[in-house]
Amino acid sequence: MNILLIHQMFLEKDDGGGSRFNEMTRIWGEMGHQVTVLGGMVHYNTGVKRDKYKGKFVVIEKDFEKNVDVVRCHVSESYNVSFLGRLWGYFSFVFSSTYAGLFKTRKKYDVILVTSPPLFVGISALILSFFKRVSYIFEVRDLWPESAIDTGVLTNPTIIKMAYWFEKVIYRRAKLINVLTPAFREKLLQDKGVPAEKLIFIPNAADFSLSDELLNTFDRKTFRQNLGIDDKVVIIYVGAHGVANHLIQVIEAAELLKNDAPQVLFLLIGDGMQKPMLKEETQKRGLSNVLFIDSVSKAEVFKYILASDFGSSILKKVDTFKTVYSNKTFDYMACKKPMFMLIDGVSRELVEEAKCGVYVEPENPEAFAATIKQYLSYEQAEIDAQGQSGYDFAKANFDRDALARKYVHYLEALK
Repeated sequence: MNILLIHQMFLEKDDGGGSRFNEMTRIWGEMGHQVTVLGGMVHYNTGVKRDKYKGKFVVIEKDFEKNVDVVRCHVSESYNVSFLGRLWGYFSFVFSSTYAGLFKTRKKYDVILVTSPPLFVGISALILSFFKRVSYIFEVRDLWPESAIDTGVLTNPTIIKMAYWFEKVIYRRAKLINVLTPAFREKLLQDKGVPAEKLIFIPNAADFSLSDELLNTFDRKTFRQNLGIDDKVVIIYVGAHGVANHLIQVIEAAELLKNDAPQVLFLLIGDGMQKPMLKEETQKRGLSNVLFIDSVSKAEVFKYILASDFGSSILKKVDTFKTVYSNKTFDYMACKKPMFMLIDGVSRELVEEAKCGVYVEPENPEAFAATIKQYLSYEQAEIDAQGQSGYDFAKANFDRDALARKYVHYLEALK
């Protein structure tokens, strides 16, 4: 089967960040399917364009993985400058990916799969679907424009109205819509009038191909010593440092714990618009219990997770985020790390059902600090049991390999 994937945020092999479709396409390629990816040239966290792409509109990377080709399409470097810059970053990809899909990828495709956010990638899907006479599946990884409105990123009433209108068009024309959480499904059914028979559910997942090998071979003690954290209780956060993540609550909790629990260290890995501010606040408050590390590859991320004691999943306290699963939650589970879940809704329900951590009210640093101190009194056996419980639950319900194979069955049905 020939699959065309439109994914503006598709990562390079050594990029840090969410790698859902890097892993999905690798598995599909190993199964013998041919995959072409229309991906962007700018990393969604850093807004940086690599030198090899500068001055170019389209770059074709053959054999990115077995049976997987990646066509890198121009994205404006104004992406992380401002809201208007980000908007232009989205639309510049619409233009470049549509051009690449029409003129740089001439093979016939059996299906188009497009994943959002941003919602505007649906424009490319609509155009390419029409000219190539092939159906598309639209994937909802985030409720947009709701999340942009709730975080204050999108405020213009005209643009909001246009976004909702365009969302309806995209959903109506899609052959199937994949949602990443049960809450997304209910939202689309009840509030947006999407027919139930059009909805499928392939959630985010855990990559056991990395974690299982490292669980048996990783030298945790040496890694921690080299990092200078061997005497610390490490709480890791991996992901974007943006408005939606509201990581200032971590800095505030660290300030509350710097005297009461000096052994606690917050390890923040990733990049984003608010990272300079967070580093400045850490320095201003004289905190030595927060360590920032830039984005690293997925394999390296797993080493940092295994070197930590707890994971943390964190988002701003808005209603829309009650519908999301944090991608890194599944990585913590795959590495047998219990976690502090600072996201209400379905993410809270996931952790409580899996018995792999504890919910903490987001944007409540006092509660976060108090919960951490409570965990410091637990026996190690109890902490290990929570980590094992999360691993077992993810293995049974969120195995990336199993879900990739399930996904491709839906794709095959549209041939």
